[in-house]
Amino acid sequence: MSFYPRRRRAAPAIIIIALIDVLIVMLTFLLVTTTFRNQPSVKLALPEVGDAPKPGTSADPVPMIVTIAAGEPVYFIGSRAVTEDKLGQELRSAAAGDANLHLVLSADRNAPWERVAKALQMARAANVRHVRAFTKGTGVR
Repeated sequence: MSFYPRRRRAAPAIIIIALIDVLIVMLTFLLVTTTFRNQPSVKLALPEVGDAPKPGTSADPVPMIVTIAAGEPVYFIGSRAVTEDKLGQELRSAAAGDANLHLVLSADRNAPWERVAKALQMARAANVRHVRAFTKGTGVR
């Protein structure tokens, strides 16, 4: 005879905190043992100065030359110094007059990249399709 009623056993509870602890330990182990390699995202092969075309050797029309200096004044169109706003206006008016405008950016070696990027952005905003960039020693002046 059984004087005590049988109790149903409850399903065992899963202790989630212990599982999280194990997961954190495994993640830490993975991070510590993984080796990280620095791989360049873009490989660039910049042309040498001697490889640049000389002016007058191609059948292309005479390009508009923008020089970017390291010091003030920063931008020059030909030999005339211009401000950043004036450069944008000149590019827009030249592109409106000639849809096949060729632009040459000649940047000083010590010129900040930000200035070169701004000039490229202004050329893109003016819808200049043919843009080339050279260093100071290419012979394009």
